[in-house]
Amino acid sequence: MSDERAERIAEFIAPLRVRPGSEVDLSSDFDPGFKAGIGGKKDGQELLRTGVSLLADYQRRLAAEGRYGVLMCLQSLDAGGKDGTIRHVMSGVNPQGVHVSNFKVPSSEELDHDYLWRYASRLPRRGEIGIFNRSHYEEVLVVRVHPENLDRQRLPDRAKRKGVWRRRYREINDWERYLHDNGFRIVKLFLNLSKEEQRIRFLKRIDVPERNWKFSAADARERSFWDDYQRAFSRMLSATSTKWAPWYVIPADHKWFARICAAAVLAHTLMDIDPQYPEVSDKDRHELFVVKEELVAEAPPGAAADPYAESVGTERKGRDRR
Repeated sequence: MSDERAERIAEFIAPLRVRPGSEVDLSSDFDPGFKAGIGGKKDGQELLRTGVSLLADYQRRLAAEGRYGVLMCLQSLDAGGKDGTIRHVMSGVNPQGVHVSNFKVPSSEELDHDYLWRYASRLPRRGEIGIFNRSHYEEVLVVRVHPENLDRQRLPDRAKRKGVWRRRYREINDWERYLHDNGFRIVKLFLNLSKEEQRIRFLKRIDVPERNWKFSAADARERSFWDDYQRAFSRMLSATSTKWAPWYVIPADHKWFARICAAAVLAHTLMDIDPQYPEVSDKDRHELFVVKEELVAEAPPGAAADPYAESVGTERKGRDRR
């Protein structure tokens, strides 16, 4: 991959990155309708295809190398487009190398453990991309907006005293740094949706029969806490965007643009890892050539002795020209 392409991707996602240590005010710092000068969905289709192709290439390398893992955390308000982002951005990768976890209301077993336990138990392995559809950040978002959930977590009284949110930010940052130090890169995407766009998407779920199943009255009730969630998101972004695991605020009013941004951030992370196919030892390479000679000798009359040799050579020349 050329340095030029890597630089273009880095430049594209730079306005989305939350600078570590900065104070974020969502209402003034990030525009949910931002499109980076791209005219519309049709103009962005080729960009998304390029991003998906890039991800497929790097995911194969990541799996082959087997040294790093990647965790992508998706957070948004209801109807923010998390499911669609996963479906479109990961459309070209090998499903064997990707695992998606959806986190809803904690089960009784999960409540018997510390609040990070259920997330730690679903982390990706080396060589895998794990996706958290909602993540450990629910513990400083939903639980903060609805602090009665702290009682359901059966915490000791002193663990619920003043400073609980500041302490959780620190614990999450430390946990993510531990993962980073052990070869697991964390991609954190907040899909930033405007209140009006959420209203329109809720109405579509009600008016279109095929989308009725996606609508929940509970989602609509949460809308009444809009301002509380905006404050909680702002505080979360301010406190937990770190050098080792920065947040990216993805403009989500235009689904097609949000998907381009998500693909670009994930591609940037994989390009930074730069996984490589394992080198074959001289002994193994010798065995490959021995087996190849045997297979070539088995070619039936009229068949190409090695149909891939020519195509691989052509492909390499094409890459060299690029």
